[in-house]
Amino acid sequence: MWQLCKEFAQFLKQEKKWWLIPIVAVLLLLGALILFSSSSVLAPFMYPFM
Repeated sequence: MWQLCKEFAQFLKQEKKWWLIPIVAVLLLLGALILFSSSSVLAPFMYPFM
């Protein structure tokens, strides 16, 4: 997993694709939110947004 992160960082540095960082961060946060809220007390409150 860490190798993948290092390789992605090297790609961003080499290709100067710094605009990808916010997109990847938002996708990771949304994935974590969906993963953790699907089996928690917050699930009923998320239904109107899905």
